[in-house]
Amino acid sequence: MRTKRLLAFLAAVLGVTLTLAACGANTGGGGDGGDAEAGQDGGGSLGTVGVILPETASSSRWEGFDKPMLEQALRAEGFDPDVQNAQGDVQKFTTLADGMIAQGVKVLVIASINSEVGSAVAAKANNAGIPTIDYDRLNLGGSSDYYVSFDNVKVGELQGQGIADALKDKRGAQIIEIEGAPTDNNATLFHKGQRNVLQPLYDSGQLELVRSQPIDDWNNQAGGRVFEQILTGNGGKVDGVVAANDGLAGAVITVLRKNGMNGQVPVTGQDATPDGLKAILRGDQYMTVFKPVMEEAEATAKLAAALAKGDTAAADALAKDVSEDPKGNRKVKSVLLEPYLITKDEVKRVVDEGYVKASEICTPDLKSVCADLGIS
Repeated sequence: MRTKRLLAFLAAVLGVTLTLAACGANTGGGGDGGDAEAGQDGGGSLGTVGVILPETASSSRWEGFDKPMLEQALRAEGFDPDVQNAQGDVQKFTTLADGMIAQGVKVLVIASINSEVGSAVAAKANNAGIPTIDYDRLNLGGSSDYYVSFDNVKVGELQGQGIADALKDKRGAQIIEIEGAPTDNNATLFHKGQRNVLQPLYDSGQLELVRSQPIDDWNNQAGGRVFEQILTGNGGKVDGVVAANDGLAGAVITVLRKNGMNGQVPVTGQDATPDGLKAILRGDQYMTVFKPVMEEAEATAKLAAALAKGDTAAADALAKDVSEDPKGNRKVKSVLLEPYLITKDEVKRVVDEGYVKASEICTPDLKSVCADLGIS
């Protein structure tokens, strides 16, 4: 049932240009002309919701998945969505937020570049009487009353389990960890989850940790350089790499390929991006983590609708989980969704549920692999 609904939803996203043109509505992410569509889909406009996404450099998910899905989900709840991307620029993030606050959005959804800018934006919005939702990344020391994301400790545990499974028959296998930005609380949670699985294996000698290195700004190029330096310093030896997302995994694989080691060293990832899935099909990447962003977008839209109506009881009923903010010494009401481990045999699931087209990953060199896996 969930698969059918996902396919129907994404068919709507893919056909949104033609459909909205027929309805005479505007398809832009800036929210212009959205009232007519909001009234059609949601039974009356609740006004504008502002959404600020962080960047596009480290992962294709923000523009490829989050933006269209948030727009669709918010319209379905009766909103006129204004979804913008700060492109990794803290000043631009602040400027976008200031504009949305001045505009008087009903709710502001914040997927921040870092906790400092996210917390500052939330404080400004709250001072203006605008409720805020931390989206995907919790702003430590912030003031948003609600948070929607995936269980990020579980994401890390899946990555740890993936590398442990891949190397279960190789005692003493040497591991390099290439982690996300130290300013991103999610990266901290991923690492915590990884260590929940891997630390006992390090302690027992089943696996050996060479080095764990966070990468500022999730910068893929920097990640590749750092990995190469660690690899060289370890005499060119590595048996497995814990890479925090598909972008960093791709940078690691580039270095492994340069050294004739790609396909021999299992590498983890996250986000189930087309590039990551192709790397898995080629055998260069062992696994990724699939996070059904549609569920995240829908939960955010429903929570925003409750807040726009001033119905905190309905909002609390949706946000049944709790996230710890150690910097702010507070507990944040949360919606934490389930992530899934994807190895080669599970790539078909991501395609079947409509998040990636078969044509995006079944390139000529992978046609026979896709055929063997039933991906079409």
